[in-house]
Amino acid sequence: MNFIHNDLLRCPLDQHVLHQDADSLRCENGHAFDIARQGYANLLGAADKRSRDPGDSKEMVAARRDFLSGGHYQAVADKLVSLVKPQINADSTIVDAGCGEGYYLEQLATQIASSSQYRPSIIGFDISKWAVQAATRRLAATWLVASNRNIPVTAHSVDCLLSLFGFPVFNSFRTVLKQGGTLLLVDAGPQHLIELREVIYPQVKRSESTMLQQACAAGFSKGETSTLQFQTDPLSQRHIHQLLSMTPHLFRATREGKQRAEGLDHFSVTIDVVFQRLHNSGDI
Repeated sequence: MNFIHNDLLRCPLDQHVLHQDADSLRCENGHAFDIARQGYANLLGAADKRSRDPGDSKEMVAARRDFLSGGHYQAVADKLVSLVKPQINADSTIVDAGCGEGYYLEQLATQIASSSQYRPSIIGFDISKWAVQAATRRLAATWLVASNRNIPVTAHSVDCLLSLFGFPVFNSFRTVLKQGGTLLLVDAGPQHLIELREVIYPQVKRSESTMLQQACAAGFSKGETSTLQFQTDPLSQRHIHQLLSMTPHLFRATREGKQRAEGLDHFSVTIDVVFQRLHNSGDI
C-alpha cells in the first residue's frame, strides 16, 4: 500500500520537517526513517521504546480487529462520530493518538464521507507496529508507529486529538494541539465489563479515574462530559476471549480467573464509556 505523506510530519529527533524521498522520510539534518511496504512510517525512536517490540502484540491486535469488526462496539463508534463531526471543516486535521488497528478512524472517516462535504486530514499512530500494520488495511490515511511522549507532528497544528482507551500524555497532547483545539478523551466508565470483571477477579476494585484531574493539571480546560452505557448481545466463548485479550485485564487477572472466563459462553457484558471533551485554551 502507498504511504500518504502529510506536510505536518516532523522528525522525532530534531523536530525538523520530514520530506518523503522514495521509500523513506528525511529531515534536513539527514535523519532517515523507512516507509514500510504496508504503507506506514516508523518514527518511534529508541528512547521511546520500553521493549524490543512495544505495545500490543500481533495476537492482541488480531483479537481486537475481529471483535470490533463484529460490531459489538458500533454504538461507541457512532457516539464518537457524533461528537467529532460538528468540529470538522475543510482544513481540519484529526489525529488519533494510540489508534490501535484503526477501527474508530475508519468509522469516523466513513461516516463523515457519507454525510459531509468535508474531508479532514487524518493521522493515526500507535506504539505497536502490529496495530499500525492492521490499520493500513482499514483506511487510506497517514499511519505512523510513534509514541504519545514524542508525537512527530508540527506543534500547534492539530484541530482534534483523539485518545481512545489509551495512555494519554497530556503535555505532549497540548504541544501538538492548536490553541482552541479539542482533545476528546474516551475511557472506560465504572461499570465497564463489570460482569466479566466479577468473574476473573476475586474482588472487583472500584476506583475513579484521575485522568480528568491530570488533564486539567497539564493546562487543559474541561468541556462537556457525556456517557454511553449498553448491554451487548450474548457473546460467544470466542468473542469473550477476544474481548479479554484486547483489555488490560488479560495481564491483571489471575490464572484461575482466566480459566473461569474460558468457560463462559452466551454471556452479555455492560459497556460503559465516558466521553470527555477538553480544550487547549491557554499558552504552553
